[in-house]
This record gives sequence, C-alpha cells and structure tokens, in this order.
Amino acid sequence: MTSIAIIDYGMGNLRSVAKALEHVAPQARVRVTQNRHDILTADRVVFPGQGSIRDCMRELAHWELIDVVRDAARSKPFLGLCLGPQALLDFSEENGGVECLKVLPGRVVWFGELFDSASGERLKVPHMGWNQVHQVRDHLLWEGIPQGSRFYFVHSYYLQPTDEVLTVGQSQYGFNFTVAIARDNLFAVQFHPEKSAQAGLRLLANFINWNP
Repeated sequence: MTSIAIIDYGMGNLRSVAKALEHVAPQARVRVTQNRHDILTADRVVFPGQGSIRDCMRELAHWELIDVVRDAARSKPFLGLCLGPQALLDFSEENGGVECLKVLPGRVVWFGELFDSASGERLKVPHMGWNQVHQVRDHLLWEGIPQGSRFYFVHSYYLQPTDEVLTVGQSQYGFNFTVAIARDNLFAVQFHPEKSAQAGLRLLANFINWNP
C-alpha cells in the first residue's frame, strides 16, 4: 500500500488536501503528520501551506521539520502546494525579507501594482480565483491535463526561479509568471489542485502514479 505523508506544521488547508488525495488514491494510506519518522519513511510527501512565509519558516523550525522537508524534497516523490513552492526557494521578499529552505535556487517576489495589458485597468492583489496555466515544458504530472486548463489561485507573491529550466508552468496576470516548478523528484505549484476540480484531481492522481 502506498503511503503519503502530508506535512503538518500548523499552516495550510490540510484536510482538503488529504480528502482530495484519498479521492484519487482510495487504496493509499494518507497521513497528515508532524512526525519525522512518518515523513521520511512515507513513499510520497506533500508539502502544503498558506499564509505568511515568515510564519511558515517559524513553524517549521518550531516543529524541527526544516531538515526533514529538505531531506524529503531531495529523496522521494515530493509535491509542494501554494506556499510550499515559495518555501522551497532561497529567499522571499515578504515581511521585509525571509530566508527560505534553499532547496531550489530563486526568489519569491511581490506582484506590486498590476495593470491589465489590454484595458489598462488596475488588477487586484492578491491574485485570487481561477486562471489558466500554460504548460511550458512536458512533465508526467501534466499528463491528461489539457493545455490552458484553469486552476485556483490565492497569492500576492510569485515564484522567480533563478534557472528558467525549473519552470514547467506559467500563468498571466498583468505579465507572465511562473506557477509550477520541477526538478528530478520534485514538483511544486503555486495554485491549489485540491480546489481545482477535475484538472487538480488529475494532477494529484498523476503524482500518486509518478515514479521519478
């Protein structure tokens, strides 16, 4: 039986993520956990999150999970969600600047003032709601998901990886920005697949069957 650990550090929509995974993988053992052993012995690991990156890093340190997340992200199929991919980069501009996990090279940047390129109208920040995702590079987690499918977003900061080859998905909100990054055994998305209807469920199902 496949075991899936959802890392619980006190932030994130954990039950919704767990329910979505249980839906696409009814035979799997899905566990929301803070336990180091459970995370490092799981077959697959999901790293969700929402809210402030400073709070995220503080809670990871409090639960002694920083090295656990780093180890899991380098050793087994690993899926980051929403705040998860932001935490995996080097540094975030949020809260005046926060050092992150430094698993992947890059920064997390504030949207700032945004304007629609066609109408000139000011765009709201946070970027919230459904938006199309353009798959800029083939990946097995995109399998069966049509190009331009819509996913659900809630964020004021965006991913800016140092190496453009890390980017496997982009969206457009005033400008094109990275919403999905991948390397080796790691795939991470800015959007919420657990809230993204069939496209999101297909991505989660692909993760369950992915053997990098």
